[in-house]
Amino acid sequence: MLRRALVLLSLLAAPGLSPAAAQEAPPMPARVVSMNLCTDQLAMLLAAPGQLVSVSKLARDPMSSAMATEAMAYPVNHGQAEEVWLMQPDLVVVGSYTAQAAAQMLERLGTPVLRVEPAYALADVPARIRTLGAAMGRQAQAEALITAFETRLAALREEVARRPSAALYYANGYTTGDQTLAGEILLAAGFENIAGARGGGQLPLEALAMAAPEALITARPYPGASRSEEVLMHPVVRRLRAAHASTANTGNDWICGTPFVLRAIEDLAAFRKDIETETE
Repeated sequence: MLRRALVLLSLLAAPGLSPAAAQEAPPMPARVVSMNLCTDQLAMLLAAPGQLVSVSKLARDPMSSAMATEAMAYPVNHGQAEEVWLMQPDLVVVGSYTAQAAAQMLERLGTPVLRVEPAYALADVPARIRTLGAAMGRQAQAEALITAFETRLAALREEVARRPSAALYYANGYTTGDQTLAGEILLAAGFENIAGARGGGQLPLEALAMAAPEALITARPYPGASRSEEVLMHPVVRRLRAAHASTANTGNDWICGTPFVLRAIEDLAAFRKDIETETE
């Protein structure tokens, strides 16, 4: 063991050979498959031509994906280990909670799998880009994307004289507090979240009515009927929309920790300015 260490040290001390160079970087994976909506979009932003060979079926869903049009250029997978293995990928990218049975099967078959945590805050976005960029051998592209993201985010975080109150209100009467990606989008756009530090969970209609937010921000309803979304049509919510609140919708830019959250902030900031103009 000591002899091996001394040999390694002598090699590192050789002219022109640094520790970074001594540890040769792994080759860029030639065939990458993504099995998660959020990693789909990051992979599409980072991949070299021909490197990304498949994305999940949700990548083409315009209700969920901010890159639904771009995803039409890629074959889709349905999160099944068998279909992904037959694509002979050098790297499979999954979320940390989705498609875990398939991911474990692929690992047992010898396929490298990268699990990427969801972004819980705006600060997580650069970290997720950097993680995937390194795994795909696209570090330079990742750093360029991060620089552009952070520069634009700083420009969008403008000082506001007054923060209009707002409620994030979803199916089943669910809301989110400040310590979430949606909550941070709301704050960055210049609103005050009525849930604030209390965190997420169900917000009773009575509490929503008493708070009387100036802006009500809800999700777009999915096609068809859903009992979970019936609360969004409740007379209390309709009355708030008519009497107290302007209404905006969250959309596919809000779902994942990608650079598209900047578009959500930009749209919401414009919505806030409209509210301020109406109340002057």
